Amino acid sequence: MKNFRSLLALPYFTSLVTVALLVVLFALGSVAYDGFFAVQVVLNLLIDNAFLLAIGIGMTFVILSGGIDLSVGSVLALTTMISAYLLQSWHWHPLVVIVCVLALGGLFGAAMGVLIHFFKLQPFIVTLAGMFLARGLCYLISINSITIDDPLYVAMSQTRLEFGGAFISPSVVIAVLMLLLAIYIAHYTRFGRAVYAIGGNEQSALLMGLPVGRTKVAIYAFSGFCAALAGVLFSFYMLSGYGLHAQGTELDAIAAVVIGGTLLTGGYGYVAGTLTGVLILGVIQTLIAFDGTLSSWWTKIVIGVLLFVFCLAQRLMSAGAAKAVDAGGVGAAVKPSVQAA
Repeated sequence: MKNFRSLLALPYFTSLVTVALLVVLFALGSVAYDGFFAVQVVLNLLIDNAFLLAIGIGMTFVILSGGIDLSVGSVLALTTMISAYLLQSWHWHPLVVIVCVLALGGLFGAAMGVLIHFFKLQPFIVTLAGMFLARGLCYLISINSITIDDPLYVAMSQTRLEFGGAFISPSVVIAVLMLLLAIYIAHYTRFGRAVYAIGGNEQSALLMGLPVGRTKVAIYAFSGFCAALAGVLFSFYMLSGYGLHAQGTELDAIAAVVIGGTLLTGGYGYVAGTLTGVLILGVIQTLIAFDGTLSSWWTKIVIGVLLFVFCLAQRLMSAGAAKAVDAGGVGAAVKPSVQAA
């Protein structure tokens, strides 16, 4: 029992559980279904979920800071609608369209960050309002789906980057590059350290002289940018803009971040863990698809159970760390936010 408590006190306990779960799911799939462990099946997880990885990266920073962003799915949909409208109705150059929607996503997130910090509003309420606003703006543009036939978007959708008999899409490359950039920002920059400090204890961060206000605005701006980037990738994937795109994606992103080992209370987590969380969600969907007899709603059921389990694990981890400190084991239970930063 003592060893189990010591294990719970480890700050990277949930990250270890996540990796172990991913390995187990892959092992079960490879035993139960022929061809499940093929390289292309694994790469298809990234192809199908590149947009979710991009949106999850921004959500990771928000949750690390102790906040939440419910608007990301609607910003994704709004991005697809604006992109489709500018391309099809105004015939803008696709690169100009991409730059514009990325900038709009960042500005949208920054505006929410200003309301949250300077007006002392709860992130849940502000981003919920942002979710309704962005989704409503989609229908001001059009209530119908707008097909995208721009040559660049079609090429990005159909291009296969082949290697070793398998292939990935350009969207996967973009999402992975964004992940690598986010890992560097989170763990090797002053901004990243400030994010962890704010999530650990905002008042302590203020007393240390950290630019809390500027950092929080930047966090939500980054989340909005990532949501817009996810919208661009989703446009490549679907070749359309639609107000109903990505409904519930904000919840999938939160699930991926939490399952990836980031504490909902903030202050601890790894950006790379979000990739593991996204892959777990993808594996669950793939297992259900390979089975062929189960409803797609089983995906939501399994994800819900996993969330309960990981939230419980996080709670036990926090309790284990507190008991270790009470017992004098300070060295073994250093505050997660300090270790992660």
